[in-house]
Amino acid sequence: MKVKQTAHYNGKKYPLPFLIAKETLTTEMEKVSNPFSGESVELPAFAAAVYDVIMGSNMIAEKFDSKFGQGTAPEWKTVRQGLDWFRKHFAKEYMVLLD
Repeated sequence: MKVKQTAHYNGKKYPLPFLIAKETLTTEMEKVSNPFSGESVELPAFAAAVYDVIMGSNMIAEKFDSKFGQGTAPEWKTVRQGLDWFRKHFAKEYMVLLD
Protein backbone atom coordinates (compact mmCIF):
# COMPACT_ATOMS: atom_id res chain seq x y z
CA MET A 1 0.00 0.00 0.00
CA LYS A 2 1.49 3.32 -1.08
CA VAL A 3 1.06 6.20 1.34
CA LYS A 4 0.67 9.57 -0.36
CA GLN A 5 1.43 12.84 1.36
CA THR A 6 0.10 16.22 0.38
CA ALA A 7 0.88 19.72 1.55
CA HIS A 8 -1.37 22.78 1.37
CA TYR A 9 0.15 26.14 0.51
CA ASN A 10 -1.35 29.39 -0.79
CA GLY A 11 -4.73 27.75 -1.38
CA LYS A 12 -3.26 24.91 -3.44
CA LYS A 13 -2.79 21.21 -2.75
CA TYR A 14 0.67 19.79 -3.50
CA PRO A 15 0.97 16.00 -3.83
CA LEU A 16 4.51 15.20 -2.73
CA PRO A 17 6.78 13.05 -4.92
CA PHE A 18 7.90 10.85 -2.02
CA LEU A 19 7.48 10.59 1.73
CA ILE A 20 9.09 13.30 3.84
CA ALA A 21 9.26 13.71 7.62
CA LYS A 22 5.90 14.68 9.07
CA GLU A 23 7.52 17.61 10.91
CA THR A 24 8.44 19.20 7.59
CA LEU A 25 4.87 19.28 6.24
CA THR A 26 4.56 22.94 7.19
CA THR A 27 4.41 26.17 5.27
CA GLU A 28 6.93 27.92 7.47
CA MET A 29 9.31 29.64 5.07
CA GLU A 30 12.96 28.60 4.86
CA LYS A 31 15.88 30.17 3.03
CA VAL A 32 17.62 27.63 0.78
CA SER A 33 20.85 28.37 -1.07
CA ASN A 34 22.36 26.85 -4.17
CA PRO A 35 25.69 25.40 -2.96
CA PHE A 36 27.41 26.24 -6.25
CA SER A 37 26.14 29.73 -7.11
CA GLY A 38 25.29 30.97 -3.62
CA GLU A 39 21.91 32.24 -4.86
CA SER A 40 19.05 31.82 -2.39
CA VAL A 41 15.28 31.47 -2.45
CA GLU A 42 12.55 31.19 0.15
CA LEU A 43 10.59 27.92 0.18
CA PRO A 44 7.88 26.50 2.40
CA ALA A 45 9.34 23.81 4.67
CA PHE A 46 7.73 20.95 2.72
CA ALA A 47 9.42 22.11 -0.51
CA ALA A 48 12.74 22.58 1.30
CA ALA A 49 12.42 18.98 2.52
CA VAL A 50 11.90 17.77 -1.05
CA TYR A 51 15.01 19.74 -2.06
CA ASP A 52 16.99 18.11 0.77
CA VAL A 53 15.91 14.63 -0.35
CA ILE A 54 16.94 15.44 -3.94
CA MET A 55 20.37 16.64 -2.87
CA GLY A 56 20.97 13.75 -0.48
CA SER A 57 19.80 11.17 -3.01
CA ASN A 58 22.00 12.74 -5.66
CA MET A 59 25.05 12.47 -3.40
CA ILE A 60 24.31 8.81 -2.62
CA ALA A 61 23.69 8.03 -6.30
CA GLU A 62 26.94 9.61 -7.44
CA LYS A 63 28.91 7.68 -4.84
CA PHE A 64 27.19 4.41 -5.83
CA ASP A 65 27.79 5.09 -9.52
CA SER A 66 31.50 5.70 -8.93
CA LYS A 67 31.77 2.09 -7.73
CA PHE A 68 29.25 0.28 -9.91
CA GLY A 69 28.90 2.29 -13.12
CA GLN A 70 27.23 5.45 -14.32
CA GLY A 71 23.46 5.53 -13.89
CA THR A 72 23.19 2.31 -11.88
CA ALA A 73 22.14 3.76 -8.50
CA PRO A 74 18.50 3.20 -7.57
CA GLU A 75 18.47 6.68 -5.98
CA TRP A 76 18.36 8.29 -9.43
CA LYS A 77 14.62 7.51 -9.50
CA THR A 78 14.14 9.61 -6.35
CA VAL A 79 16.25 12.42 -7.79
CA ARG A 80 14.20 12.43 -11.02
CA GLN A 81 10.87 12.39 -9.15
CA GLY A 82 11.98 15.34 -7.03
CA LEU A 83 13.29 17.35 -9.99
CA ASP A 84 10.09 16.77 -11.96
CA TRP A 85 8.00 17.85 -8.97
CA PHE A 86 10.07 21.01 -8.49
CA ARG A 87 9.78 21.98 -12.16
CA LYS A 88 6.01 21.58 -11.97
CA HIS A 89 5.30 23.27 -8.64
CA PHE A 90 8.21 25.65 -7.98
CA ALA A 91 9.65 26.45 -11.42
CA LYS A 92 11.30 29.75 -10.48
CA GLU A 93 12.95 28.21 -7.43
CA TYR A 94 13.99 25.18 -9.50
CA MET A 95 15.88 27.50 -11.86
CA VAL A 96 17.84 28.98 -8.94
CA LEU A 97 18.49 25.82 -6.95
CA LEU A 98 18.54 22.85 -9.29
CA ASP A 99 19.00 23.88 -12.92
